[in-house]
Formats: sequence, structure tokens, C-alpha cells
Amino acid sequence: MGLIVKEIPVKSVLTKSNLPVADYSVNPYVGCAHGCKYCYASFMKRFANHPEPWGDFVDVKHWPDIKNPKRYAGKELFIGSVTDPYQPLEETARRTRALLEQMQGSGCTVSISTKSDLVLRDLELIKTFPNARVSWSINTLDEAFKADMDCAASIERRLAAMKAFHDAGVRTTCFISPIFPGITDIPAMIRRAREQCNLIWLENLNLRGGYKQAILDYIAEKHPNLVPLYDAIYRKGDRRYWAALDDQMRRFCQEEDLLYVRNDDSIRRPFHAPPIVVNYFFHEEIIPSAKKKRNKPAPVVFE
Repeated sequence: MGLIVKEIPVKSVLTKSNLPVADYSVNPYVGCAHGCKYCYASFMKRFANHPEPWGDFVDVKHWPDIKNPKRYAGKELFIGSVTDPYQPLEETARRTRALLEQMQGSGCTVSISTKSDLVLRDLELIKTFPNARVSWSINTLDEAFKADMDCAASIERRLAAMKAFHDAGVRTTCFISPIFPGITDIPAMIRRAREQCNLIWLENLNLRGGYKQAILDYIAEKHPNLVPLYDAIYRKGDRRYWAALDDQMRRFCQEEDLLYVRNDDSIRRPFHAPPIVVNYFFHEEIIPSAKKKRNKPAPVVFE
């Protein structure tokens, strides 16, 4: 069965966000053809009236023209919180492009999250937004493991797109997420991406819902030596692995002369300074300081 595509009308594509990184969430699609096996956004199925497996359907949103875009001046729009705005269908549907064109000149800031290099098509348009940021989710340099996990662009294509944006003066983030214990080689990824990004975010693999067992079954089949570790973390709730990894990453960043911070730090940095590595492991559970600041954190400013 091929991808099931529906066109759906919506009243608005802008949703007020409770995320600490943005004022509004923007998702031009429902569902995602990348079909990541660990995707937390698969919970959207229960709201989308789709019986098909996650990754087998995409609803294309059509919204009225945004009235008075300048009312969003100074606000940050996070594009792609529960879908990839540059999944393959965007090449023809162009709904993300339409949103950017409608908001161009409004004075809003856009932050885009993707696993695609199709975003290169809109580089010149994205550059017109103040302090725009584009992040690519990458959790491995192993193309075979990547192919087991998703149908998105190759790792090399993602990294090439990141470099193109960074070279063009657009802030870029390498989002090392989700980190698979015992599989994701974080130091190797940081060394690979450090010359072409401003930020490196680290986020743990969080297993919940219907995909938890699917991932654990995959580990048992492909990495049986890791079964005791995954049982400890995901069946028994043992957080010691992440605490130890936090310590390891702090030491690694010191050795590499990289700044390693908590997610609520605010730092002024030159654009071409080495990237800042930001720890997002389990937020409040592992990082107590995250409890102290529930409002939108002050951003890292690149001068």
C-alpha cells in the first residue's frame, strides 16, 4: 500500500505553544512519511482518525491566509513539532513554503526542525527571517542503523544541508536525538558536526506508548548484548546510565574545548565560535535546575 494522502482544511496553522523554545507551534502536515520507529509524535494517530500505521499517511493542511502577520513580530514559530515540515510531500504540496511566504516580513523568528535536505530549496527565503534557526535530527553516523529507524534523508545529506545553511550565515543546530544507549556514538557525531553548527543538543531516547515494545524487540534482535542495559533503563526505570553519560559528556567537552551547559543557560556567542553543547537528558529528572525555570528560557545569542 502506498502513502495515503488527504487534503484537509484547518482554521489556522499557528497554535500557541507550551514548549519552552517557542511561542507558536506550526505543523503544515498531520503525519509523516519518514515513519521513524521511535517517533513520539505517533500519538497524533488517535486525533487524526487514521487506522494506518504511523508513516503510511499524511494529511496536507490548507488554512486561510494569515491576517495581519505583523502581529507575530518578535514571536518565535517552531515549525515541525509533530511532523517533518520538509518530508518528501513538501516538494509538491509546498505548504511549509506557503507558510514562510505568508510570514515573510512579519518580524517573527522561525525555528525549523527536519531530517531532510529539501529545506535547501527555501534557504534564501529562510534567511530573510531574523535569527532564523534550522535543526537536523541525527542520532547516528551509521547509515545502516539509520535505515532501520527511518525513511528520511541519509545522514550525509542532512550534514551537507547543515553545512550549506551554516555557510550562508543561518544558525544551525545538530540535534543528537534520540540517543540510543550503547549505539549512538556522541563524541564521533560532535566531532563530525562541530564545524557546521552553532548548537548541539543532546536528548535521550524516551520509550513510551506503542513503539516502546517495537524498539525493545529491535534491540533484542539486532543488539542482544544491550538487552540488560535497555531492561534496566526502560523496564526498571534506572536513570544511572544518563547521569553517567552526563558526566562523560562534560569531561569530553572540556577536552574538546567546547562549552557544555544546561538547557536554561543564556550565553552571548560570536556566530563562528565553537558550538555550545546543551544537555536535555530527561530535563527535570536528571537536571534539577530545569525545575526552576518553566517559562521560555532566554536564548543563546549569536553576534
